[in-house]
Amino acid sequence: MPAQPVAAPRTPRPAARILLIDSSGRALLFRFDPADRPPFWCTPGGALDPGETYAQAARRELLEETGIEADPGPEVEQRTADFITIEGVPVTSDERYFLIRVEGDEPALDTSRHTPLERSVMRSWRWFDRESLAAVGELVFPEDLFDLIGRVSSARS
Repeated sequence: MPAQPVAAPRTPRPAARILLIDSSGRALLFRFDPADRPPFWCTPGGALDPGETYAQAARRELLEETGIEADPGPEVEQRTADFITIEGVPVTSDERYFLIRVEGDEPALDTSRHTPLERSVMRSWRWFDRESLAAVGELVFPEDLFDLIGRVSSARS
């Protein structure tokens, strides 16, 4: 019997993800365009810095990626996901989601705080409603974004 390849160990990656919703119920997603895989869309957020809580990371990531300063409120969802980061590291991500509502329709963003890596792969962003997201034709994470938003919004009401 041939030897089975041994899977590379995955690095734990605690991460805060933000469900950022405008006044019309649209969700903000960033388009990632890495060189080694097809483009995809993802919610704002990222890995925790050492010593940071998930809520602190959500606040920091929101400011760094969008320029918006807001209290992330309570965690509304927890999920795990296995993937390979943009830097090529296999991870198991412990993702904690925070729902943040902002005033206005499609508020302007300030992306001047993006890191060099973010500037190289996060080349665009867009506020999506359910119909425009269904028509985008590219991968979206989380895949059930609007179902998740509906479920956590109902639970907070």
